[in-house]
Amino acid sequence: MTKEQSVLRASLTKIVATVGPACDGQEKLAALIDAGVDVFRLNTAHGDVKEHEARLEAIRSASRRLGQPVAILVDLAGPKIRLGELPGGQLQCHAGQKLRFLRSGPPQSPGDLLTTYEPLVEELSVGDRVMLADGTVSLVVQQTGPGYAECAVVQPGVIRSRQGVNLPGAKLSAPALGERDREYAAWAAKHDADFVGLSFVRSPEEVRQLKSLLQSHGSAAHVIAKIEKPEALQRLAEIVQAADGVMVARGDLGVEIDIAQTPVVQKEIIAACARFHKPAIVATQMLDSMQHSRLPTRAEATDVANAILDGADACMLSGETAIGEYPVEAVQMMHRIALATEPVYRREPRLSGPDFATSGVNPITEAAAHAAGRLAGELDARLVIVASRSGATALSLSKNRVAVPTLGVSDSEATLRRMCLYWGVIPLAGAPAGDSAALLRYVSDWGRARGYLQSGDRVVLIAGTGLSVSAHNMIVVHQLD
Repeated sequence: MTKEQSVLRASLTKIVATVGPACDGQEKLAALIDAGVDVFRLNTAHGDVKEHEARLEAIRSASRRLGQPVAILVDLAGPKIRLGELPGGQLQCHAGQKLRFLRSGPPQSPGDLLTTYEPLVEELSVGDRVMLADGTVSLVVQQTGPGYAECAVVQPGVIRSRQGVNLPGAKLSAPALGERDREYAAWAAKHDADFVGLSFVRSPEEVRQLKSLLQSHGSAAHVIAKIEKPEALQRLAEIVQAADGVMVARGDLGVEIDIAQTPVVQKEIIAACARFHKPAIVATQMLDSMQHSRLPTRAEATDVANAILDGADACMLSGETAIGEYPVEAVQMMHRIALATEPVYRREPRLSGPDFATSGVNPITEAAAHAAGRLAGELDARLVIVASRSGATALSLSKNRVAVPTLGVSDSEATLRRMCLYWGVIPLAGAPAGDSAALLRYVSDWGRARGYLQSGDRVVLIAGTGLSVSAHNMIVVHQLD
């Protein structure tokens, strides 16, 4: 089955895959697109500009070769604190053992630790918790002094060089956009990235700051706010409104807050995204065991399904595709889980009010999108078609959870790529966006040629009459001869 034949059989939930050594090269990336990847993530916490540039070009080449729009998410590292180098590469921490964080080196004993964030020792206070190795090792600060902070090991374990350091409850002065992040944001703008991820967001002002920076470099990239700090949860609604999309970054989030609260917080974040019509990505350890196994655990399969049932627009693979042994199989498995889950996903009725609307969309267009989706369902239509200059109307259809696949058409390649993140929306390149009659003929011929449409099938088009302030104020039901 070719990509063109299978495109309308794909899952409604989108798949984000992190690029790394396991999928380097155009051939491997093309295989991932064929398996169901909609968005590729470039993680700037690892690698250098040269590596990321080569990967970006390979993604674009694979996309052009397959004739399939694919989006690129450049994920900024943010103020991630990491351990320095440890003697022998690791250290066994025992309960009650004393460890000292130093502002600068060299270490005086095996229990002395350096980090990538020099002001750390000045910003720690007695009683603060310090989490290492993804939260598996826990320390508590017992004493601070000039140039050091002494901690006791509460939860023992092994720590390794360059692992992350999390400080639940500590208020750090480090900005969400450091100098390195600014440089990568400018690089993303220069290379026409579709989405830019902002790590460790604490306020809506930080989101707006990144948007302004991208715009100053001539970029229309959408900003994805990564929720992984308690401060972000305190201002969640404001952050969701300011951002173009949100990522539930469960790795650091599950360390910064009580891990038992993570599933509930995930639901709250996705619900906020539904309320403000913003795409929600669920990330971290979704199919983690597939880094070394051809099959996931039952718990992992259930985790992906529950994210979809929560209303996630996309699920993300990290190490599974970046460094795993079975990147294609991991994507195929996520796709299979989505296909099995989506038929039982209970779509909530559309809520009314100013909050429940797509940013920048005319209320007439919003109502027309909702009505078109409902009409398509009642008529058992095969497709909903929308031509959208910015993609906002396609996003409106997506967040209204239209059960019928939506073909998104645009004259803008960037808009088509952004649609790759929208639940249920299939970007279709090459279709005439400005003429409703021509668009219907094109889609009819396109669908017949691929065996997806046949005589008697209905399609629903949302378009404009040209006589209104709204670009989309007309719904057309077309039945194929």
